[in-house]
Amino acid sequence: MSTSPLPKPTESELEILQVLWQHGPSTVRFVNDQLSQKRDVGYTTTLKLLQLMLEKGLVHRDDDSRTHVYRSAVRQEETQGLLLDRFVDTAFGGSAMKLVMQALGNRHTSREELDQIRSLLNEIENKENKNPNAND
Repeated sequence: MSTSPLPKPTESELEILQVLWQHGPSTVRFVNDQLSQKRDVGYTTTLKLLQLMLEKGLVHRDDDSRTHVYRSAVRQEETQGLLLDRFVDTAFGGSAMKLVMQALGNRHTSREELDQIRSLLNEIENKENKNPNAND
């Protein structure tokens, strides 16, 4: 894994990364078609964004054929983790509890979601009980 910090994608770049993560390596036309299903976006705008993302190291480009194919250069989980960490730090002062309280308090949470959250909390608690010095 690279030791350089992950570049922070903009909202538009994140939309493109979502397409690449979901569909794999794609042409500019395909990415643009996917983005256009949600909002009006021009082909040249998508092309320019992908070129900027290439410069930032967010995507790789295959130049072997006439049609350039782009693929994500960053892992989805790693990028989401980075963005979430930054969001929790800036919006909630680093408190995961404040984030969860806000998320659960502002919308309806189904019984199934609550059961999954409870299960996750139990797993975390069990791991910490088995290895109490892991966070030191």
